[in-house]
Amino acid sequence: MARKALGPASLQVVQAVTAATGGPLLVACSGGPDSLALAAGAAVVARRRGDGVRAVVVDHGLQPGSETVASAVAALLGSRVGIEAHVVRVDVTDDGSGPEAAAREARYAALEQAAGANELVLLGHTLDDQAETVLLGLARGSGLRSLSGMAMVRGRFVRPLLGLRRGVTLACCAELGLEPWLDPHNADDRFARVRVRRRVLPMLEAELGPGVAEALARTAELARADADLLDELAAEHAEAGAEGLSCRRLADLDAALRSRVLRAWLLGEGAREVTASGVAAVSELVTDWHGQRWIDLPGLRVRRTGDHLQGAVRS
Repeated sequence: MARKALGPASLQVVQAVTAATGGPLLVACSGGPDSLALAAGAAVVARRRGDGVRAVVVDHGLQPGSETVASAVAALLGSRVGIEAHVVRVDVTDDGSGPEAAAREARYAALEQAAGANELVLLGHTLDDQAETVLLGLARGSGLRSLSGMAMVRGRFVRPLLGLRRGVTLACCAELGLEPWLDPHNADDRFARVRVRRRVLPMLEAELGPGVAEALARTAELARADADLLDELAAEHAEAGAEGLSCRRLADLDAALRSRVLRAWLLGEGAREVTASGVAAVSELVTDWHGQRWIDLPGLRVRRTGDHLQGAVRS
């Protein structure tokens, strides 16, 4: 990518990457406008700092010709952005959590494996993605953690663009003469996130006025701070002994804290998915036990034996 004065949108992307990162970078790039703008911004930042930067294009194999698209994106990154890129093919296996979740799990695993020891992995999620995530969490009734959305930093994964609107990434690509690939799945109304993006958020903006997406993102930030504190407190009580998790200790906890302790314990025992209704059912083994045999959750059977909860992995 030729060196020239940055346009206003490109400058916002570069500033966001600069503020959120340091050291060598690995950009996860699908070729869409968000990740393509992120790759371009990362290239500028890395050049200025003298740090390494490269990209990975994950081919999920879920659409005909996906390997051709992935190869074209990698070539674009090399020729126009100036980033070495390689394609990683993954096998997406749906274990019952849905195709989107299965693809996400396979993608993150591939990125984790591809990253070098000191590399930060950059993801192209924007403020719009955050707002969509909060609305989906609200619709599912999944509680405070779900409403907290995506973290800016989670281990080595960093989302520098989480404070920028999607329009900024589109404008950035236009300023730099980069033509993004538009994933047909992002226009497929079979997916709940697409319906939120194309119908729900525009309707809320029309009916409630502008700024709804920003307000939802602020809600996520506030909810995350509260959820992090509650999870820290829950971790102090979630350790089980050889006999299991003590119901007597659980019963003494406030209900809000008890539900978090149970969620952490269930995931640690092997539950694939833990919903609010699942936690409530297990909580009844503690607070309203009258001889129930067990509670079945995805991947886990929970039973009460005496004063203890015990989990057994199930297929």
